[in-house]
Amino acid sequence: MASNRKKKKTLRTVHVNAGAGYDILIDPGILAYTGEYAAQVCPDAEKAAVLCDRNAFFPHAEPVEGDLYDAGFSCVQLLLEPGEEHKDLAAYSEILAFLADQRITRDDVVVAMGGGVTGDMAGFAAATYLRGLAYIQIPTTLLAMVDSSVGGKTAIDLPAGKNMAGAFCQPALVLCDPDVLKTLPERYFVDGCAEVIKYGVLYSREFFDELKDAAAVKKNLASVIETCVTMKRDAVEQDEFDRGERKKLNLGHTVGHAIEHLSGYKEGHGHAVAAGMAIIARAAAKKGYLSREDARAIEEKLEAFGLPAGTDFSAEELAKAAMADKKASQRAIDLIVPREIGACDIVRIDIAELQDWIEAGLK
Repeated sequence: MASNRKKKKTLRTVHVNAGAGYDILIDPGILAYTGEYAAQVCPDAEKAAVLCDRNAFFPHAEPVEGDLYDAGFSCVQLLLEPGEEHKDLAAYSEILAFLADQRITRDDVVVAMGGGVTGDMAGFAAATYLRGLAYIQIPTTLLAMVDSSVGGKTAIDLPAGKNMAGAFCQPALVLCDPDVLKTLPERYFVDGCAEVIKYGVLYSREFFDELKDAAAVKKNLASVIETCVTMKRDAVEQDEFDRGERKKLNLGHTVGHAIEHLSGYKEGHGHAVAAGMAIIARAAAKKGYLSREDARAIEEKLEAFGLPAGTDFSAEELAKAAMADKKASQRAIDLIVPREIGACDIVRIDIAELQDWIEAGLK
């Protein structure tokens, strides 16, 4: 399966020492070299099972499949319906049946192409089919590039809540091509910007201050993606299985997941997380963890990107939904609380205190 094709120019590479170790490759136009890189990480694979978000197929999947074919792979394809409402047991079962029907073996490779929903489902299927096979992440949304495609969290939703059935399974490779974001609708681009802002609040005041608005992010896409995945890489390497430091990546997610659930997943993940970040920042300020100036700066940053800084759901509704979240034990829940922009703490509270925290953070 060796290739004599021309080599790709020098690109941005972030190596992740988790699982067997893998690279995140970031460069405009890199998808034209998918077959070459896939052959390098999966040299024994004969088939590539391409699991593709239906919205990503026409602009991106056909060229990728052609390149895989040129590199010696035979390709089989399953189109998946986009949207969190389709990230369920029925879709997961469909993927497993497809892999079995196509006689995919443990030497073959799954290629996940799409946003976070597709990546999560394809990764979970790869983790569990035949007790595990290699998979490659090709994220086609900003949110998936900077967050969900990296770190090996795979999952599907259950009626009780988001991501409640899943596995830790690191990919063999992640290919981030900023050019694919040119076809991404603006709402979904802004949705991903919420996760970009999150990294600034978590780890770097300087990065936070550099983020002016969505247009500025577009001008520096490759650099922004590299910065975000490097920050996530560092957290994952410290805590691959989400028992300590990695929990901080859930900033805004406790309330955010509750908003998603209560909205019937009509609210985008990034928009919900943005509201969750603003709520926890205001609560942190009221409870003496964070200065009011920094809380206001977080709120203003979200608004500058066109992201929400609040929600119409009540504290009671949000607390009830959050209590069903997988991150809550029977008696306590960990909140990620900013103490300043660039530094956050893990604060464990009694589950009975959650509604009071949310109430403090609502406008």
